[in-house]
Amino acid sequence: MSARSVFVDTPFASSPMKFIEDYKLDAHPNKVNLAGREYLAEHGQTTWLPLIRKIKQQIATDPTLIPEYTPVFGIPEFSRRATELALGTDSPAILQSRVFGVQTVGCTGAVRLGAELLRTWFCSGSSWSGSVFLSSPCDESLAEIFKSTGFEHVRYYRYWDAKSSGVFMDGLLHDLENAPDHSVVLLFASGHSPTGADLSQEEWKRVAEVMMKRNLFPFILIPAQGLCSGSLEQDAWAVRHCVSLGLEVLCAQSFSHNFGLYGERVGHLLCVLRQNLLAVQSQAERLVQTLWSCPSVDGARVVATVLSNPAHLAEWQEGLKAMAVRCMLIRERLHERLRLLASPGCWGNIIKPGGLYCCIGLNGD
Repeated sequence: MSARSVFVDTPFASSPMKFIEDYKLDAHPNKVNLAGREYLAEHGQTTWLPLIRKIKQQIATDPTLIPEYTPVFGIPEFSRRATELALGTDSPAILQSRVFGVQTVGCTGAVRLGAELLRTWFCSGSSWSGSVFLSSPCDESLAEIFKSTGFEHVRYYRYWDAKSSGVFMDGLLHDLENAPDHSVVLLFASGHSPTGADLSQEEWKRVAEVMMKRNLFPFILIPAQGLCSGSLEQDAWAVRHCVSLGLEVLCAQSFSHNFGLYGERVGHLLCVLRQNLLAVQSQAERLVQTLWSCPSVDGARVVATVLSNPAHLAEWQEGLKAMAVRCMLIRERLHERLRLLASPGCWGNIIKPGGLYCCIGLNGD
């Protein structure tokens, strides 16, 4: 028997999380973490809103809850409420039964499931090239997800303009205008990662117009609904607009930031289709059984409890608004401090976006 491991030639994979580990090991008293992905309270740690903490405690002590597997698509009430949160309770797509949702293992799981569905069944009766367009820049994991599902052509559309410190709208529209027919386009409804720069409603209208003209398919992410602008409706406006135009849409939702459920990995994939919904739903069920079988319950129970109770919903929304305001105040304080220090460069972009992310323009030097 050979003494060599069968994995001896495996190359080392770099990880963006190494920055976080290096930060934790650094003993400098004035260190600052600019690579964090969580909402931190005044004490510098993640936290729950008081309402979320109370509901988690109630669920933990509820004697009527028994340990059992969830259905393949997760808790039905969670999926129903998550769908209404994204589309609005009066959405024609909901009323016409053109929607189904799947509880997923975080937003990453939602993107992965959506990618699997698209790669296997999108335009399956035609010679589709399998092109997916991501923003430049974007989270590196997004490209890896699509590549790992078998997408042969992972491309990029221009999004961030370093000179203006904002969205490069002309470049974005030009790249979509020249994308192959039926390409999948990944977009952020709000909370673009990593720049924090979001499209305005007027810009979204222009993007949607191009997508309709070029037969492009929108795959939209909502990573922190309500935490970017402080408004649930505004942060989901792009999805609702695309659906109102009759576009088919996949939408990946995350409940990590806006509920503080970072460890519970609560996500949701929303599918809005024109026809053949039950067949696509059956294929999604088959895929889920090969990916994670069934999702966990605790975090989804918290979300469903909040969204199904009007009093809880109102209290949660007020908490989100306070968090969004605090994010903006922190940006303004940083901007003012940089101004007082006469720091070289233009820092106005710090106070332009809302939410958790911001491209501040620092380079390696």
